[in-house]
Amino acid sequence: MRNRKLGVKGFKKDSRTLKLGKYLQALPPAPKSRSWFHGVSSFGEMLNDQLGDCTIAACGHAVQIWSLNASGTEITVPDSEIETIYEKWCGYVPGDPNTDNGGVELDVLGDWLHNGFAGHNLAAYASVNPANLGEVRQAINLFGGVYIGINLPLSAQNQNIWYPVSGPDSVPGSWGGHAVFVPAYGSSGLTAISWGEPLSMTNGFWTEYVEEVYALLSPVFIRSNTEAPSGFNMAALEADLATIT
Repeated sequence: MRNRKLGVKGFKKDSRTLKLGKYLQALPPAPKSRSWFHGVSSFGEMLNDQLGDCTIAACGHAVQIWSLNASGTEITVPDSEIETIYEKWCGYVPGDPNTDNGGVELDVLGDWLHNGFAGHNLAAYASVNPANLGEVRQAINLFGGVYIGINLPLSAQNQNIWYPVSGPDSVPGSWGGHAVFVPAYGSSGLTAISWGEPLSMTNGFWTEYVEEVYALLSPVFIRSNTEAPSGFNMAALEADLATIT
């Protein structure tokens, strides 16, 4: 993984960001495991092997997961469109490596909400408490995954499964910040799409290194998903969102 790009500039906080926990009603606990991979194990790197566009690539992977589960047919945003969005939202200038500086997750989500992502709308987004694994699992269960930012340690570079270790290479962020979409979890950990492939991390790694988590509400996925339990107050979230946008 040494030659693969990252691309999260830093964690931006905004007091106006809606919190998912407010809109979860008296739901039963999420299932012990959930996977929305739909049998697919290769999603394409979406240029994140060449550019620090992980904040954009993770959006593309979300669209893939939602479309797979909504219709059974994967929709993949072309690399050319991924690059164009990276230019518009993150300031990248093709051919100028000095502008390949990644993006801020909250800014990317705001752009998606207001402008759409290659024709795919976002109904809303809400922050999830990364320390509350029950809430994280409920978000994955309800909405097909979560969009996260990780302060990756150098120790993760040579791990096929991310797990915490000790020593100087274990310092959070010593490798850099990385954005991924996480569409699956089980009792021992969670599985993201990173650099186009499923990549698992233990619960301990999540607790140590995941800094920001967002539930992304796709109109297509919500309408098509008959497995997720009822009890999410979508109307209240949209009303609150309308007051701050």
